[in-house]
Amino acid sequence: MGGQACVFYGAAEFSRDSDLVILADAENLRRLQAALSELHADCIAMPPFAAEFLERGHAIHFRCRRPEAAGMRVDVMSKLRGVDPFSDALALEERLERERDRLYWAPLKAELEQLRHQVPSPRSSLDLKPDNLMT
Repeated sequence: MGGQACVFYGAAEFSRDSDLVILADAENLRRLQAALSELHADCIAMPPFAAEFLERGHAIHFRCRRPEAAGMRVDVMSKLRGVDPFSDALALEERLERERDRLYWAPLKAELEQLRHQVPSPRSSLDLKPDNLMT
């Protein structure tokens, strides 16, 4: 997020950290804690890593000590000022998927159904009347 601010203000600089915006539910927090443990990441500022602080809109900052990522900073957030909450975004995504299905798949299905009735099937090209089978 800070890198975007640097670009906006014309600085030839970027923030040198990774920002994670997460849905702060129990499963995501558990998985994130496991990933941070793998990175040997320590919380470097207040508040501590807890859902209640993320839900209030606080960012939680970590510094990695694992040799491959030594010194890398990770900032974790769950809410962004001026951005709709995850629940709204997920509802919008579901609505857009339904709308996409309605706009794309429904007409395609209707077109395929129409073609199915126009093109004779291999079976219909055979004369399978009972009296023709007894020769």
